[in-house]
Amino acid sequence: MSDVALVTGTSSGMGLHAAVELARRGLTVVATMRDLTRADALRAAAAEAGVELDLRALDVVDHPAAEALVAAVVADHGRIDVLVNNAGRGCVGTAEQLGMDVIRDQLEVNYLAPVHLAKLVLPGMRDRGHGRIVTVTSVGGAVGQPFADAYCGAKFAVEGFMQSLAPVAEQFGVQVSIVEPAAVASEFVANVERPAHVGAYGAPLEAYLSRSSGAFAGAQSAQEAGAAIADAATSAAYRFRWQTSEAAVRFVGASLADLDGERVLGVTRTWITR
Repeated sequence: MSDVALVTGTSSGMGLHAAVELARRGLTVVATMRDLTRADALRAAAAEAGVELDLRALDVVDHPAAEALVAAVVADHGRIDVLVNNAGRGCVGTAEQLGMDVIRDQLEVNYLAPVHLAKLVLPGMRDRGHGRIVTVTSVGGAVGQPFADAYCGAKFAVEGFMQSLAPVAEQFGVQVSIVEPAAVASEFVANVERPAHVGAYGAPLEAYLSRSSGAFAGAQSAQEAGAAIADAATSAAYRFRWQTSEAAVRFVGASLADLDGERVLGVTRTWITR
């Protein structure tokens, strides 16, 4: 009997390719997205790969809906062996430009939703002594970046939660991992929320956006990133922290190797000074 995987945020990008790749590797995949009218690209990718997916609607910030979905998946498939928290939302703006509603929204999508889903699947995984929880964060969950205050704050938060959960869950056979992509060529950037008014921050914001555009122009493909997520969910060799590309390895490695932060701050400052 194949493992059952629940994957969020599968209408496009990394989530789409992760869902298809997990199915290609023999897992039964429940692929979710907010709006099933946007499922055509996923259906086409699944048909091209010769795999079948169980497509269901889920807005991850709707906690009662998430509870109902998890219960329905367990009723239909018997269990959930793998959770991939992929759904997320970007946000550009420094603290002074952001309303508290925007900051709360970042926490809801990028932190509270993965935490809630982890809480929902953990009891079954713990009882069976088997399971994997994989949460897609970002290099922005390890290295703070200019004009990403709310986004990086939420990603730092979810990484801290998962890092704390991992050693406890492991006692019951449940493996917890994070995946930290760098720039990925997907629709994610197009959906990033931007500040309506730049005010005094115009020049550094333009420099940051210009530098970011260059990074995404040479980004890895969403298919490559999706395969890396599938690796984290299925690899026999467990580790907590995964990156999806050499660029992500270098970026995160600089942060983890530098305890006082000055070298990393020096690197990120170049995003707004040239």
